[in-house]
Amino acid sequence: MIIALAADHGGVELKKYIREYLREEGYKLVDLGTNSDESVDYPIYGRLCAEAVAGGKAQLGIVFCGSGIGISIAANRVKGARCALCTSVEMAKLSKQHNNANMLSLGGRLTSPELAKEIVKAWLSEEFQGGRHQRRIDLLDE
Repeated sequence: MIIALAADHGGVELKKYIREYLREEGYKLVDLGTNSDESVDYPIYGRLCAEAVAGGKAQLGIVFCGSGIGISIAANRVKGARCALCTSVEMAKLSKQHNNANMLSLGGRLTSPELAKEIVKAWLSEEFQGGRHQRRIDLLDE
């Protein structure tokens, strides 16, 4: 499985931490930047990651900004991206089970590295439940 990663300056440190964790777990990664704390615009990186996922270059994507809000909004502007901003393990599980989220957003200034790792771990381990939830995903994709 290939996972695309992208961050703005507010999420770059958390991205580095999660990137290392994912490498240790054996995932193939595409890092779309940024890789410094110099100010950049989150919409650019949210779109890059969402386009990689929606275009099939990666099966999943994880994006990071200071709060996780802006970059998730940017990602969700791309047709085919379903990016969930998660602040708890339970949210991460539900985003995959019910919403078939193919992208995860995390806030680098609001989420500890340890919690972020647990959120990512939970999100990656869950499966989409389908059924009535598929009907709702179809409505999103219309």
